Amino acid sequence: MKRAIRNIAALTWAALALGYTPLWAQKPKSPKETQAILAVQNSKTADERLAAIENVLTNFADTEYKSLLLQMAVQVEQQKNDYAQTIFYANRLLTADPKNAFALVTLAWETARHTRENDLDKDEQLAKVDKWAKDAIEAAKVMPKPRADYPDADWEASKKDMEAQAYEALGMADGVRKNYDGAATNYKQALTLASAPNPTTMIRLAQIYMNTGKLDDASSTLDKAISAPNIPAQAKSVAESLKNDIAKRKAAAPSANSAAPAGDPQH
Repeated sequence: MKRAIRNIAALTWAALALGYTPLWAQKPKSPKETQAILAVQNSKTADERLAAIENVLTNFADTEYKSLLLQMAVQVEQQKNDYAQTIFYANRLLTADPKNAFALVTLAWETARHTRENDLDKDEQLAKVDKWAKDAIEAAKVMPKPRADYPDADWEASKKDMEAQAYEALGMADGVRKNYDGAATNYKQALTLASAPNPTTMIRLAQIYMNTGKLDDASSTLDKAISAPNIPAQAKSVAESLKNDIAKRKAAAPSANSAAPAGDPQH
């Protein structure tokens, strides 16, 4: 996911490693819980970490680390690219903390990313995306800092990044609906809010422009994505391929920029 999610991941781990945070006053309630928390901290692999997390959640049901641990489990499953388990843990996190912006953004973004035009439950899934994303935008605005010493300016940027992620989910949902105007508006809002505009968001916006025949806008947006210093290699390859497609379409129909649907770089 985007920078906001990476920031939250780092802060989650830092809070756990410290043993407690001054803001939330979290601390183990017994020596046995302390050892179980340390096992999470000292785990070497994704599966070891998940097992250690489940051990704490199972044996210390009243742990004050529940939300932190579930958030960490979501992040581990995302890194494993396990969609079903990511949703499973995000739902558990949302049940434990109904206003958790990270859980809401994760559910919205992952569901939007995995919903297809021909899915029988498309409308139901996209309605969920809309609700989760809109709730995430409001929740992100009032997210408490995970560490009292975290700089205010940096935390405000992280909250804006979280909002940007939610707007991107809304854009993806509108794209599946073929509501291209809505998708473009949401992607633009995501780029406006993000502390560092995400090149993948730019590529998605460019694809919307291509779908609506705005090839010049698509090309200039792809140029910005390609020149972004933080663009992943795979996304750069997709952007360059789309640029080539635009050039071919312009050459074939210079006075009629027909719009054929473009694929999603992360689908």
